[in-house]
Amino acid sequence: MSLLRKIALGIDSWMESAALIGLLCMILIVTTQVLTRKLFHFVFFWSEEVTMLLLIWFSFMGIAIGFREKLHLGIDSFTQKLPASVNKALDTIIEAVILAFGAYLVYYGWGFTVMMNDSELPATGWPNSILYAIMPLTGIMTCVYSLLQLFGIETKRHHHIQEGSSE
Repeated sequence: MSLLRKIALGIDSWMESAALIGLLCMILIVTTQVLTRKLFHFVFFWSEEVTMLLLIWFSFMGIAIGFREKLHLGIDSFTQKLPASVNKALDTIIEAVILAFGAYLVYYGWGFTVMMNDSELPATGWPNSILYAIMPLTGIMTCVYSLLQLFGIETKRHHHIQEGSSE
C-alpha cells in the first residue's frame, strides 16, 4: 500500500472516528442534561450549546461519509431501465455535481468561518467560527471523494450485504 494511500485512509478513519466520538459525546451530554434536570433541577449552562455544536459537526461529517459510501438518493427503478452507457454518463454528471457542492461548501464555508470568528458563542465563550469550521472541512472531504469516484477509484469502505445475495 502506498504511503499516500495510507495517509489518506488514516485521515479518513480519523474523520469517521471523530464523527462517532462526537455522536457518543452528544448522547452522554443529553442524557446527563436530562437526568440532572429531572433529579436535581439543575442544568449545566454549556450543555445545550455543546450538544448543538456536536450535532452540527456530526451531521456535516455524515454528509461527506455518505458521499464516500454512495448513500445519496437515487431513483434506481428509473435508471435500471436505461442502457449502461447512459447510466455511466449520469454517474459522471452526479459526481460532477457533488464536486461542485463540495467546492461550494469550501468557498462559502470558509467565508462564514472567517466572518464569524469575531463573535462568541454565549454559553461557552468559544469563537462562533467553531460552528462553521466544519463546512469547509466537509467540502474538502466531499471534493476528494467525488474526484476519486470520477477517476474510477472505489471509495466505499463499508460494503454491506445486499438483499437477495447468497451470503
